[in-house]
Amino acid sequence: MSRTIELAPSILSANFANLAEHAKQALDGGGTLLHVDVMDGHFVPNITIGPPVVASLRKALPNVILDCHLMIENPDLFIPSFAEAGATWISVHQEACVHLDRTLRLIAEHGCKAGVVLNPATPVDALTDVLDLVHHVLVMSVNPGFGGQKFIKNSLQKMEALTWIRGERGLNYRIEVDGGVAMDTIAEVVRAGAELLVAGNAVFGHGDAKQNAKQLLDAARAAALTRT
Repeated sequence: MSRTIELAPSILSANFANLAEHAKQALDGGGTLLHVDVMDGHFVPNITIGPPVVASLRKALPNVILDCHLMIENPDLFIPSFAEAGATWISVHQEACVHLDRTLRLIAEHGCKAGVVLNPATPVDALTDVLDLVHHVLVMSVNPGFGGQKFIKNSLQKMEALTWIRGERGLNYRIEVDGGVAMDTIAEVVRAGAELLVAGNAVFGHGDAKQNAKQLLDAARAAALTRT
């Protein structure tokens, strides 16, 4: 089954002094959603943004999909606030959720698409009983917490496994990848089955965000043509 390849520019690497405009450049280059990394300094060793920034982005870019990735402890406490702020999709880490089924249903109850995230050391099998509840599965190809890290090759096997399970069980979740996605890795993640491609430093870290996004997306779509 052919699936649409989409680029999700990660605002973690954007210019926060001019966030909406910098994000818009990446969208003009072909990005179809914005990836919003939310970190609490507990679950991951960094602190980033909260619902007010999401609300500001929603006001500035009213029609964009805001893909909010919660790298936080106790996500149930914050899901309502992110939904109210304008999140479109909300993903939570399997490792952070005591009652993952309940958390995913809570996201859906607040009108958002639910996603689940796997850290590099967490096996795909941990998601066996919730894959029918999710809109997308996000495979971390770096350890979460910071941008600009080196891509972890073992993540490719998870994307391949998720692709196989989806077909075997007749499910329809999408496969997302986050971490180290750049011109030197984008083809192999697409061939492994990823279709939602989160890229931060490769889009915003240098040069023109619009042109960088276009080059990444063109490379991804070319790789998709060779995917079996």
